[in-house]
Parts: sequence; structure tokens; C-alpha cells
Amino acid sequence: MAAPNKHHNDSSQVNQLLHPDGQSESCQKGRQSDREHNSRDRDSSSQSSSSGPSWTGGGSGRAGGEGEQKEQKVQKEQKVQKEQKEQKEQKVQKEQREQREQREQGSSSCCPQSEMKRLSGSNSRLNQLTCSRTHTVLIDVDAFNRGARLMPHKGRDVWLSDFVKMPCSHWSVMTIKSGLLKQPSQVCRWEVISKQLKGLASKREVSVDDVEEAIIKYNPKYKGQWSFDALSSFVKCIPKEENYFSTLFPKIAALALRLPDVVMKAIPLLKKGQTATITLSQVQISCLLANAFFCTFPHRNTSSPNAEYHGYPTINFNGLFGNWVERKKEKLRAIMHYFKVVTDEKTAPRGLVTFERRHLRDADLPNWRSCKEKLHKLHVTSHGSIETEGTGMLQVDFAASRIGGGVLGSGLVQEEILFLINPELIVSRLFTEKLADSECLIITGSQQFSTYSGFRDTFEWAGPHMESVKRDEWARLKRQILAIDALHFKHVRDQYKMINVTRELNKAFCGFMGDENNEPDIATGKWGCGAFNGDPQLKAVIQLMAAAKARRGLAFFTFGDEKLKQGLEQIYHLLVTEGTTVDTLYGLLEDYCAVQAVSRDSHVDLFEFIKNTVRCSRSQL
Repeated sequence: MAAPNKHHNDSSQVNQLLHPDGQSESCQKGRQSDREHNSRDRDSSSQSSSSGPSWTGGGSGRAGGEGEQKEQKVQKEQKVQKEQKEQKEQKVQKEQREQREQREQGSSSCCPQSEMKRLSGSNSRLNQLTCSRTHTVLIDVDAFNRGARLMPHKGRDVWLSDFVKMPCSHWSVMTIKSGLLKQPSQVCRWEVISKQLKGLASKREVSVDDVEEAIIKYNPKYKGQWSFDALSSFVKCIPKEENYFSTLFPKIAALALRLPDVVMKAIPLLKKGQTATITLSQVQISCLLANAFFCTFPHRNTSSPNAEYHGYPTINFNGLFGNWVERKKEKLRAIMHYFKVVTDEKTAPRGLVTFERRHLRDADLPNWRSCKEKLHKLHVTSHGSIETEGTGMLQVDFAASRIGGGVLGSGLVQEEILFLINPELIVSRLFTEKLADSECLIITGSQQFSTYSGFRDTFEWAGPHMESVKRDEWARLKRQILAIDALHFKHVRDQYKMINVTRELNKAFCGFMGDENNEPDIATGKWGCGAFNGDPQLKAVIQLMAAAKARRGLAFFTFGDEKLKQGLEQIYHLLVTEGTTVDTLYGLLEDYCAVQAVSRDSHVDLFEFIKNTVRCSRSQL
């Protein structure tokens, strides 16, 4: 296929890109007119040369005139035959073009869902679990590799900027006023926390007021600032037969108190600009989240620019407990169900979960203008969901740069829902700094605890999820979630700048690239197309290109968008049929962005642009 023009220095070139079909038709008409003109010239020349000089009178003159008329008649018949032949050829070409267009619209090169590669179908085995300079494991690795039960890895208390500052650290202090004179004095904050949580854990039933009072005791600065009206309204509005929360609160408090015995090794921060991995047990995660529920983590209650953790998401649950809105009822139902499961000895999970922050240097990023890979397999569907039908694939989390987005606030779109049905993901907010442009987070082994229906204000917790996914050699569930954050376009047209297209390609490739040949395929959809204002067609093409470069298949869920499904199937079929490579597609996007730049207020449909440009290039071969 001829490569598209890369530069647009005048309006005529832009017009050719906008109207390639019209241009192609005019080219054909021009060529036909040239052929007819040349034919007339040849006829005229032939007539002139064959007639010779003009003689008057005599039989020979009459004979010459008859011969001339006969020759003109033959030439005329030949001309008619030639025109008829050309018309017939044009008709055949038109029919072939129409048939090809019908095939492009009616056929599909997409594959069925059953052909997508999943973790569950992989035969590759992991090496023994080991620690390294870039991989921190919070359990006793030697004991685990011997087949013993999971035990915490013993370490030392660390209070440094590269590690999570723990609530139970002896370095964490607070000022209290004690004695008759109420003199201020510093005490270990964990002593205050322990006293309050032990008081709750010792009770059979605990009210929301009791929870609030305990939390404020070791967060006195926020008395009168933090509201617990959402938690209170939630408990009041749940029917009595489903309302187990007053007996659950003491169990969560008891779980939080186990922190010094469950997490004994310092947790490193997954900081920007670094590739690093943390593996910890599901019990350790539940203990950390129980502490987040009771808002025990120090230095994590403000996100002001000069705050120590301003580049990190919030982790304490105070934002979820205040400012009641109806959608928080369903969010809290999912969170409470998680704690109900993990505080029950019979149902508490016993596996491991790995969190990997991946950073690509500039030298590691592809040169998209020279990528010769062809598109890999694609499955497109308007039904189903990433987390259900995409089980076993690399499931894309349409993330915020601060992981988890508004899960601990009022947010309730794809990422927040994912974190609510898989609450173990929330612990990533404790140690994952805001993602940079060429970074992603990959979570392997998280458990799904809940099912749901709806989206945003229609979201509803639909009950427990019965986990059926198998575990790998590291006792991790074979579920892999990829968090990649799309750009947020306050001005929609900004996404049609190649610097932003390239950024999205690099971000997707960072997440899609694998470490080995037996990686699962990718389950994704309308990444960055909701509140972030992304163009679904552009984001689909970007993800196709990144998956091709990573040599992985793509399962694309359009979430009920039938028009996008059909359009993506057709454009994929065309590109596969033409053998289009990633670099050629990158060139098409450059041309498309140039057209968008001059089209001002009007929008150019990307799929139509690609179809017209490819057909025009094909007609000029």
C-alpha cells in the first residue's frame, strides 16, 4: 500500500485527504478525457495522412473519395468499439470496487472470544519466589518455597522517605494533654490507636458514633472537620435483615490491631521513575486496609502541594465516610462485604498478590514511524465486561494517574467499580506514587469479592462473587489487572495533536508489553473516553497499534456501543486485508491530525478518514 503524504503545505493537499473518493473520481474522468482527446488527434492525423493531396475531376478522384469514406467509416467503427470497450472496463472496475466495499463492510477479520489467550491456559511455570533489589516480598520466602504456611518476613521499623510510614512505628508520635494541668506531652501514637481499637474490639456491637469517637481520638486535628454522616446514613438505610455492621465493626478493629504481628517488614514506596515490585499476602492486605478503615496511617490526611505525600492518593477512609450521596450506599455495601469475608477465619483468603510499577526510559520507547509490525488478532463485542468475559486476560483499568481515582470519595466509573469489587486493589494507594507518562501499574493475584450491576448513579452491589480462578505457583490468583491512565482533555480537540497521540501510544505500550512470549491477550475497551473526553475511535486505533507492537491480541469491549463495534470491525478488516503496518497507521494518524487542525469546528470521523485514504492510495497503484 502506498504510504500517505506526511506534509500538508497547502489547502489542496488537505482537500485531497478530506475527499479522496472525489479526487479519485476526478482523476479517472481526467484520464478518460485525455484518452478521448488523444484518440481524436490520432484519427485526425490518420485522416490527414491517408487522404493525401486533393485532386479534382476524373475517375481516379472519385475512387480516392470512395476509399477515403470507407477508411473513415472503419476508423469510426473502431472508435466506437474502443469507447464501448473502455465503458465496459469502467463498469467492471466500478462493480469490483462496489463488491470490495461490500466485503469490507460485511466481512470481518476479527476472531471469536474463544481464541483469546488467557493466563489459565498458559503452560509456563514460574521460578521460585525470590526477593531482589527491585522485588520486595513481605512474607518469609524460604518458608513459602518449602511449602510451609504463609508467615511474615521479619524486618525492622523504618521511618524514611522511601518507605510507608506505618501507624505502629515507634517513630510515629502525637501530642496529648494529660494530668491536672493538661500539660502537652508526646506519646507513641500507636499506644493511643491500640487503646481505642481494643475498646471497640472488646464489644459485641459498635455504633457509628463509637467508630467516629475512636478515630478522632488519634486524629484530634480533624475534630469538627471530618464528617461521618455517610457511614451513619448507610447503616440506617440498610434493612435490618441485611444489617450486620454493628457486629462487623469490632472484627475490623481486631484485624487492624494485628498490624505489628502481620506486617513486620518495611514497605517500600513505588516511586516515579523507578521499576519496582512488592509481593504481600492477602492477610497482610486485609490488615492494612483495616487500618485504612480506621484512618490510622500518619501523614496521609492532606494532599496540599507541600504535604509529604502530595504525590500519592489518599488511603485513610475518612473521605468515604463523609458527605453522604446515594451512590455511597452501594460503595459501602461492597466494602463491608469484603471485610465480612476477610474477618471470618473460615473464608479469609490465603494467597499472595503482586504489585509491579513499570517505568520505561525514553530509550525503551518505540519509534512509531518505523514499526513494521502488522495488526494482531482482535475480538470486538458490545456485550459483556472486561472483568467477567475478560477473566484470565490482562484486564485494563482505565486509571487515574493517582491510582484508584475517586474510590474513597464519590467517584463511581470503571476504575472505582473495579476497585470496589476487588478491594485488595485499594492497598496500592498506600505505596504507589502518581503515574508518569511512561509508567503503569500491574497487579497480579487480586481476588474479586463482589458482583455488581449498573454504572455511576445506577451502580448497585449485586452480591458475593464466588471465586473460581485458579492460583499460580506463587499462590496468586490468575487474574492480572493493568492500570494505565489516559490523558484528561479539558479541550476535546487537544487529543488530535500528535504529541498527545504519541503519549497515549507510549502509555498503552508500557502496559501491553510482556516479559515473555506466552503472555495473555489484553481485555480493554473505551479507555479514557468517559469523563476524560477521549475519542473512542482514536483510542481504539491507538490500543490496536500498541498491542501490535507488543505482539498481543486485543479483546475490545464497547459496553453496548454497537456503532463503535461495527465500525471497529470494518476498519480492522480493511487494515488487515491491506496488510497495514503500525508505521503506516502512524502516518495516517499524522495526516488525520493535520486535517483535524484545519477543520476547526467540524469533526472528521477517523474510521471514514482511514477508509477513504486507504482506498485512494489503492486506486493510485
